[in-house]
Amino acid sequence: MPTQSADSGAPIYDWLVNEHGDVVAESREAAERTQREAERLLDWSTLRV
Repeated sequence: MPTQSADSGAPIYDWLVNEHGDVVAESREAAERTQREAERLLDWSTLRV
């Protein structure tokens, strides 16, 4: 899925982003979502013993 990105100054990278989307940014976003979800699921602070 192609995305809009700032000109990186590297024509090959810009071409790849244009052709295939910004995989690095998409991976970073997926990792951040996964981390937030894991933190939410592992938050046991509301449990009482």
